[in-house]
Amino acid sequence: MQPHQLELLAPARTFDIGIEAINHGADAVYIGGPSFGARSTADNSIQDIAKLVQYAHRFHSRIFVTLNTILRDDELEGARKLAWQLYDAGVDALIVQDMGLLEIDMPPIQLHASTQTDIRTPEKAKFLQDAGLSQIVLARELTLPQISAIRDAVDTERTVIEFFVHGALCVAYSGQCFISHAHTGRSANRGDCSQACRLPYEVKDAQGRIVAHDKHVLSMKDNNQSENLRALVDAGIRSFKIEGRYKDMAYVKNITAHYRKLFDEVLTERPELAPASHGRTTFNFEPDPNQNFNREFTDYFVQGRKEDIGAFDTPKNPGQPIGWVSKVSAEHVEITTDDPATELHNGDGMCYYDLQKELVGLQINRAEAQKAKGVWRLFPKDPMDGFKDLRKGVQVNRNRDMSWVRTLDKKSAERRMGVWMQLAENTGGQGEGLQLTLTDEAGHTGTAQTAIDWQASKDPAQAEDKLKAALGKLGDTLFEPFDVQTALPRPWFVPPSQLNALRRDAVQALEAARAQGLHRLPRAVPVEPPAPYPEDTLTYLANVFNQKARDFYAKHGVKVIDAAYESQEELGEVSLMITKHCVRFSLSLCPKQAKGVTGVQGTVKAEPLQLINGKEKLTLRFDCKPCEMHVVGKIKKSVLNAVPESPVQFYKTRPLVQGMH
Repeated sequence: MQPHQLELLAPARTFDIGIEAINHGADAVYIGGPSFGARSTADNSIQDIAKLVQYAHRFHSRIFVTLNTILRDDELEGARKLAWQLYDAGVDALIVQDMGLLEIDMPPIQLHASTQTDIRTPEKAKFLQDAGLSQIVLARELTLPQISAIRDAVDTERTVIEFFVHGALCVAYSGQCFISHAHTGRSANRGDCSQACRLPYEVKDAQGRIVAHDKHVLSMKDNNQSENLRALVDAGIRSFKIEGRYKDMAYVKNITAHYRKLFDEVLTERPELAPASHGRTTFNFEPDPNQNFNREFTDYFVQGRKEDIGAFDTPKNPGQPIGWVSKVSAEHVEITTDDPATELHNGDGMCYYDLQKELVGLQINRAEAQKAKGVWRLFPKDPMDGFKDLRKGVQVNRNRDMSWVRTLDKKSAERRMGVWMQLAENTGGQGEGLQLTLTDEAGHTGTAQTAIDWQASKDPAQAEDKLKAALGKLGDTLFEPFDVQTALPRPWFVPPSQLNALRRDAVQALEAARAQGLHRLPRAVPVEPPAPYPEDTLTYLANVFNQKARDFYAKHGVKVIDAAYESQEELGEVSLMITKHCVRFSLSLCPKQAKGVTGVQGTVKAEPLQLINGKEKLTLRFDCKPCEMHVVGKIKKSVLNAVPESPVQFYKTRPLVQGMH
């Protein structure tokens, strides 16, 4: 990718969703392969990925495959074989977390740093660039000045800086959360997170007083950077990533379309920038991020620390306010909509908050419009007496609009590339005939010839217009005509069958030229001698889980290397999660706030808090200087006693191989 190109990077759980991401304007798609993809139920076969690559490459869109779990020694060979299969399938890059992969016989495929590599500093970003990673995704917690500092530290000719612009937010710095493994043995670093952050907790202070009851204090709202795109471009971001490899088709279509439209506006304003792939996308619907499942939106820390980043009341989708209850009966509920023009449909999803501020879902079987405008009688799927605190005056939200769902079930976008078409006489050696040349927006050309018998047109005045109209019928190809020129000295009549064959051959020639014009992304060569890692000691937080990863860090000057948390050597209380989100700040208990000045640097002592969910107890400790929170706990006995998937042998020193002295 060139430094002036902007890439819209969309997720795909499956092959079909990947195709629609491309159709809806994605410049690149990231998808999981058959294994090691950090999303335990979003695997895809090599065959499907190869088909997706073929389709994407027609638009010069790219396909990146996630190979981003941490690997045990006995998995490295499987990962190596898979990398070669993906390379042979034409995949453009692999997204990786485990540095052990850089020490084995990988194919010459471009490598990108996964969000799990936790890139928060210019030093770490530059190190990963020097180690051979060509695209790096920054931590979602960074501010615009921090992003700019990273841009200034790396070589933007060699390194693409990527940033998450939309979707669910992990409350922890990615790669720095071990709660799931400690409590269940399911490791987030291995794609199997149990999402402890979405649970409700009781929050107690150091004296045992309850500060908050049944609040989802670790649950974040969803990321939405729609308002910040220009600022992010200015700060150096070139790849804009949508979260969502677990998300459904409608989400990917809608959110990709939403950002495609926003980026097309930016590209129109700034002619010095260009999209990273080709073609224009038109939509049969108006994209709207509010229509998909979301926990309401935040732009997180991009513009600095904000008060309202958490979805503390519920991790569910509260939807959009739509009206209020005007009557409740034994069979149905009547609601009056805020806007009388609002249409409700059978199958819509509604919800409201009960008196405990819990979100209660209300699935509608049948919606009947009443005589009075804006009044609807709703018959829910479940019996009316089960709806707690549903009474007159309660505000009702809609979190699923069936007509919207149906719109996105149908074909909802078209992506085409503009071509200039020129028909001329071909006076080459083989008698007279016609030559059709197609030139696309990137300058690729395809040419076809046909010999024809000279036939005068019956209607010379209309002949040229008819030829142009017939040539411009590009139908179900990927192309649409920008302009059709005929450079003919006399008015020909060309039989439609010959014209169609000529056009078909020219389109094929152009597709072939485009395929030839797409070059594989180069694998970056690591700097020699190896760049020193910014620190000389690594704790379990570095996620080093195999001997090759150890070798990698040792080669880069690290002296002390602890094993990853998953190797179960940390038996005491340790930080199970490190996050920029601060529960004290969110509950207005921050000592810095108390001083009346937000963000004072200095020695501020914040007492720990406790989080309690059933029998689970976690301690919150506050590191006020960098303004971070640590969630502290220890690994459960049941996890330690469970048989590991495969025993990990992790050596503190190099083992002596038998027979070698």
